[in-house]
Amino acid sequence: MKRLLLLSAATIACSIALPASAQSAVARLEATKGNATAGTVTFTQKGDKVLVEAKVSGLTPGGHGFHIHEKGDCSSGDGMSAAGHFNPTAKPHGNPGVPDHHSGDMTMLVADASGNASLSAELGAMSIGSGAADIVGRAVIVHKDADDYTTQPTGHSGARVACGVIAKS
Repeated sequence: MKRLLLLSAATIACSIALPASAQSAVARLEATKGNATAGTVTFTQKGDKVLVEAKVSGLTPGGHGFHIHEKGDCSSGDGMSAAGHFNPTAKPHGNPGVPDHHSGDMTMLVADASGNASLSAELGAMSIGSGAADIVGRAVIVHKDADDYTTQPTGHSGARVACGVIAKS
């Protein structure tokens, strides 16, 4: 009986101490026609937020709009097959640091003098694998220009220079 109680206590302690595996997804960015942008974006669910980590190359130095788009379709040469920004809550386009913004609005990428950008940000208006704000099966788009976070509905970010479909990993 004593052994059974110890075994049960150890089993309970292990199940409490080991966190459930986090939901994650990845998008491999490929250049649109006439561009050289490429990279990887990973998404990891962390409670009610999603950690977004991106490494992108082949950009012009400076800011670049970075969004999740409605359709997971990168088949057109210009990225337009991904449709508009992912916006299941019908919010205005805006900075992801303020309450009212599209679920697809992400922190802007900023490329260095060599055209490389890295990003690590926790965002709250999206989820991985469930709910209305689920990003799996949608597209990530990198834009040519900086996002002004004001112009509706796109932030005046310009042409689409890279596209990648988000797949659960």
